[in-house]
Amino acid sequence: MSDLFDPIRLGAIEAPNRVLMAPLTRGRAGRDGVPTAIMAEYYAQRASAGLIISEATGISRQGLGWPFAPGLWTQAQAEGWQPVTEAVHAAGGRIVAQLWHMGRQVHSAVTGEQPVSSSATQTKGHFHTYEGRQPSEQARALDLAEIPGIIEDYARATEHALNAGFDGVQIHAANGYLIDQFLRDGANHRNDAYGGSVDNRIRLLSEVAERVVAVAGADRTAVRLSPNGESQGVDDSDPHALFLPAAKRLSELGIAFLELREPGPEGTFGRTDVPKLSPAIRTVFDRPLVVNSDYVTREAAQAVLDSGVADAVSFGRTFISNPDLPERLRTGAPLNEGNMATWYSQGPEGYIDYPALARQEA
Repeated sequence: MSDLFDPIRLGAIEAPNRVLMAPLTRGRAGRDGVPTAIMAEYYAQRASAGLIISEATGISRQGLGWPFAPGLWTQAQAEGWQPVTEAVHAAGGRIVAQLWHMGRQVHSAVTGEQPVSSSATQTKGHFHTYEGRQPSEQARALDLAEIPGIIEDYARATEHALNAGFDGVQIHAANGYLIDQFLRDGANHRNDAYGGSVDNRIRLLSEVAERVVAVAGADRTAVRLSPNGESQGVDDSDPHALFLPAAKRLSELGIAFLELREPGPEGTFGRTDVPKLSPAIRTVFDRPLVVNSDYVTREAAQAVLDSGVADAVSFGRTFISNPDLPERLRTGAPLNEGNMATWYSQGPEGYIDYPALARQEA
């Protein structure tokens, strides 16, 4: 039976513990998507994680609609990430880049064009822009001829990530973003090779993963899915019938690990009464499986390892306010309280000013 503080091999990455840092959108890059100096300090502070999964990082201007989020589609962005990865490695850590195309979850005020998706659909609500929150817009369906270009955007971002010093990449296929919009029949109404049957709807995920594996190697490629319940207005009529074949395909590709975001009924974000699919996915995915969403205590994380469902746990918001979270969990030390108002505020407050345990004790 594995302990939360046992080492684990995640593909080519030797992680010293099973407390992973989940991807967390923080909005400290420039408007051009280039990482800033403050980001190197932020990630280096959290280098004691078994593995850091970076904040979601855009593969193209079309796919990046979050203000002040970073990208990996230009050389300047890759060069901006290099001090970040160097700082993490100097602090003894490991970090992979999460690759992001938001699909219809963007606004033209940020991207400069109409949103795209699997089908001509629209997410309800408002989106963040540089001018404040604005009503969502209807997306247009991607043409078949455009899909190879999307796949190549993932490949280019992967090359830039590796050149920037990342230890690997994670394909963001969760949370109602572009790949998830192709996966789920609540958003995918296509009648071509990318719509209709489960095999067709997992085609984009499979092709992106194959292309990224060709660039980075399977042992440096990971994927994130959110298999239970709807996410940002994207739902599916039969998640079990969809996500088990998707996970099985990823297992066949031999990816380094699969991360599952699975909120429960008491989840802070994305509450759902839909049962978690991780136990079923465990039966078809034979690589390391990481679970995520609202894990805060050592006991809860250890329980899911003891169950045999997961091999590691990724912690989200608690890593924002506790840069030395693994040590706090290991020793039972109290956790710092977070401040949601500073999550996307561009400055150092609520970003690099949370005290480490040693400083508090001093």
